[in-house]
Amino acid sequence: MATITISIEDEKIQELRKKAEMHGLQLEELIIASIRDLISQPDNEFTEALKRVLKKNKELYERLA
Repeated sequence: MATITISIEDEKIQELRKKAEMHGLQLEELIIASIRDLISQPDNEFTEALKRVLKKNKELYERLA
C-alpha cells in the first residue's frame, strides 16, 4: 500500500472533518471511502456507449421480454 501526502486548504479540512463526524468516520476513513467511490464509478464513455446500445436495441429487448 502506498502513502501519499497532499495539501488541502484549512477550510476544506474543517468541512471534511464535519462530514466524517456526521457519518461516524475518521477523516482518513471518509477520504478513503470517497476515493473508492470515485474509482468504482463507471467511465463516462462506457456509460454513454451503454445508453446508445440500449436505446438502439430497445424495441428488440421489448419483443424478447
